Formats: sequence, C-alpha cells, structure tokens
Amino acid sequence: MSYVSFAAGKPLDFVAVGRLCIDLNANEINRPMEETMTFTKYVGGSPANITIGMSRLGLRTAFIGKVADDQMGRFITDYLERNRISTENVVTDRTGAVTGLAFTEIKSPSECSILMYRDNAADLLLSPLEVREDLIAEAKLLLISGTALAKSPSREAVFLALDYAKKHGAVVAFDLDYRPYTWTSREETAVYYNLAAEKCDILLGTREEFDMMEALGGNPGGDDRVTAAKWFDYAAKIVIIKHGKEGSIAYTRDGASHRAKSFPAKVVKTFGAGDSYAAGFLYGVMQGWTLEKSMEFGSAAACIVISSHSCSDAMPTAEAVEDYIERCNRGEITATV
Repeated sequence: MSYVSFAAGKPLDFVAVGRLCIDLNANEINRPMEETMTFTKYVGGSPANITIGMSRLGLRTAFIGKVADDQMGRFITDYLERNRISTENVVTDRTGAVTGLAFTEIKSPSECSILMYRDNAADLLLSPLEVREDLIAEAKLLLISGTALAKSPSREAVFLALDYAKKHGAVVAFDLDYRPYTWTSREETAVYYNLAAEKCDILLGTREEFDMMEALGGNPGGDDRVTAAKWFDYAAKIVIIKHGKEGSIAYTRDGASHRAKSFPAKVVKTFGAGDSYAAGFLYGVMQGWTLEKSMEFGSAAACIVISSHSCSDAMPTAEAVEDYIERCNRGEITATV
C-alpha cells in the first residue's frame, strides 16, 4: 500500500534546505578528543548528508542553502557538484560569516560525541528572498531539518520553502535533527518544530526528539501512538519514531504500525546512522515500495555508514545496499557491538 503520492513529470526528485557544514572526524579512534591530534575533513550537516545519500542512490537532487565565502565554503559547494547535486540555489554569504564545524570524538563504537562550533554560521543566514520558488516547484520531495529553524533568517526561509512546496504539490519530509546548542530553550524549540511539523507529510525523528516537541505538554508518558496520532490531524501521512538499537516504528493514518528487521554492522561510530537511514527510507518510499521494505533498505544503508569513518563519503549506492542485505541474509556479516 502506498501512503504518499509523488507528482509525476517533475525534473527534480529531491531538494533539501538547511545546514551545510564541515565534519572533522577523529582519526585516532578509541581515545578521547583531548588526546586526539588529527582529523579528516568531510562535508557534513544532516540535510547535506541526506541529499548526498539520495544522489548516490541515483536520484536527481538539488540543495538550498548558504555557505561562507571561504575555503571551507568552496570545498562544500565543489563536493556537492562532484556528487551531481545542483548548487544553483546554494548562496555564498558576503557578510563575513563562517562555516560551521563539527569535531567528532570516537571513544568506542558505542561512545561517540560531537563538539559543534555554530556561532555566526553562514547556513543560518539564508534569507527568504534567497529561496528559489522555481526550484521547489520542480521537485517531487522537499526535505527540511530542525537545525535550520533555530535562528532567523534561516527559520523564515524554511517556512517560505514549506509554503512553496505546498503551493506546487511537493511532498514534504521533516528530519527533526534536534541540536540543543543552537536553541535558546526547549520551549522555543517546541513552538517552531510544531509549527513546521504541521505542514509536513513525513516526520522522522528519535523518541527523544519527539519528546522535545512535546515539551509544552500533551504526552507526558512518551507514548508513540499518541505522538503519531497528533500529526495525523494535520498533514502527516507517515510518522517514523526511532528507538536506537530497538529499531524504528512507522505509523500511518490508518492506525497501523510498521516494523522491519534490522541488520548487523561492524560499527566504527554511531553518528551518520540517522542521515543514511532517512536517505534509504525516503528512496524506497519514492520507488513505491512497502514501508517495511523501505525501512529495511534504510537500516542497511545506516549499517554501511556506521561501519565507515565518514558520513557523507560513505553514503552508499543502491547496488551497495542491496548487496549488503544479501550478505547479511547469507550470514556473512555479524555485529561487533
């Protein structure tokens, strides 16, 4: 059964709006950041990673965002273009803003953390006037993420992008991507997340992220079905709530819940799993697959990424994901954690 319909005949499959930054992943694995001396540079930011993932899976993609007028900004734009992602709506900041940095710590496969530098970040300066309506009109699916809602004018740019998507019949997915250090309070976060979520067809987030959205009350017990049911009163057709190692549950308007099997992985680090899962799942939905098959595909894509040092560089092709699933089914891959 198909829960979401995508407009046929549009030249773009997927466009995302939001954070573009640099990931600096620790090369010295199994030690704290205080003792780490070298890092490897990658393009980062959840919406960027998801877009890279969608492009690697063979879809026609574009990005709406802002980069700093510096070496890092040029590195990001060049990387997107080399991955066949249209950058016609990636704007260069001229005010002196900088590129956001994320230093990652890999103490163990299950103990990872991120140290973020987001002051005066260029991506949060994307203005509504810089969002191109014609680009969104060409897209079947628009992705927004929570970090872009944290500050003005990026916040208003996202809401305008949502309006354009609704006007032109694009499906909207919301990757909650909650990063507390960019927000003033949980109450502020909950207000803007809720306002955005009301306009979205697909919501993806962890149980903790949905709890944050309910900070103003309404579901003190953190019941998944109560959480999902709220959004079916608005535009949502699919709500995915992720529970870490326990897996994910997709809820739909008909009251059904959908689960899929997970796969083992030789885990190097935990970050990047959500981005690759989102890319794999959304790809499956766009192919018209069942939710269960789409979730399995997303889970396998996530396993590939957490088995690698990078996030963006490790986003797999469709063939790589299918091969991973087959190898797991044959028992050739076993979990390390």
